[in-house]
Amino acid sequence: MPNATKFIMIGGFLGAGKTTLISKLARQFQADGKHVCVVTNDQAAGLVDTELLRSEGLDVNEVGGSCFCCNFNGLTDAMAEFETRQRPDVVLAEPVGSCTDLVATIALPMMQRLGTQFDHSPYAVVLKPSHALRILSGGQAGFSPKAEYIFRKQLEESELVLINRIDELSDEQVQTLRDHIDEQYPGRQVIGISARTGENLDRVSEALRASAASRNHLMEVDYDVYADGEAELGWLNATATLAAGKGLSLDDLAVGLVESIRRELLVADAEPAHLKILCSSARDVSVANLVSSDTDTMLSVSSQNAASEIKVVVNARVCIAPELLRPLVENVLEQMAEQHEAALQVEQMEAFRPGRPEPTHRVTSL
Repeated sequence: MPNATKFIMIGGFLGAGKTTLISKLARQFQADGKHVCVVTNDQAAGLVDTELLRSEGLDVNEVGGSCFCCNFNGLTDAMAEFETRQRPDVVLAEPVGSCTDLVATIALPMMQRLGTQFDHSPYAVVLKPSHALRILSGGQAGFSPKAEYIFRKQLEESELVLINRIDELSDEQVQTLRDHIDEQYPGRQVIGISARTGENLDRVSEALRASAASRNHLMEVDYDVYADGEAELGWLNATATLAAGKGLSLDDLAVGLVESIRRELLVADAEPAHLKILCSSARDVSVANLVSSDTDTMLSVSSQNAASEIKVVVNARVCIAPELLRPLVENVLEQMAEQHEAALQVEQMEAFRPGRPEPTHRVTSL
């Protein structure tokens, strides 16, 4: 399909490293002379991923307020809007990390309704090793079995599994994950990667340049369990500004906020699925992440600069009631402002549980 736009959907659980990988892939396709656009997705406004990717100069549209599957027209409208400026050669789409059943609700309906306009890549799922090592070995990862159900369904519908953070894993751990995937989800292509360092990025890019294989069966999904699994998590998106009389390190502020929230979550015995904080000035961006209670806070984007006025974007997905998560984050922001003798202004904050997924379209037979 020489005239088709390449459509690459990168799935995976919250905190798997999808955004970092998409940023790296976009750069690689751009180096090949391709015009690349990105569609991000979240249940609410104020997404760190959108801010980060735009700060890197990428053409990004955000579908907010619901997942891709529940807002199919929002996804297609976002891609059509790109065409009004410059037709993309490649569209990279990042669905919400707690979503599954994306082949039946996004890929196949797109193929049916948009024909040869898009060439679909194999559906890739980024594996979060901190949870995978426990779940696939028969343990739990701090979540209920219903949340684990979503994690497993994401693997079940994948064509390509990307074991992320191999630079932080031992060879034995990587092999254990490969063995579990081969045994429990046979037939998938498996590539070990580091989205952060770019290790094996060429292999991923090559795999995604292929076209999706024809499906000979559709995955069964219990939407009651799926809905309950998403509702196990409290979601919070917040945007605030800190104005101080002196320059504050963006890196230190981002890491400090994550660490402070982490400590409060430990006291509350609340397992984080993903905590991501972006701190930005007029010119610089820093991002810090936490992907589970037993991993370290990571400064994924470093600015090494300071500013007296800093925009803070907080995205938290935690196994805790949202009515408990909101005051916890509010208190941390207030304490950080007091510590730095800064004025705090919260522009937007939403805390909620995701509603039941109701797909716009769902293919039920082939």
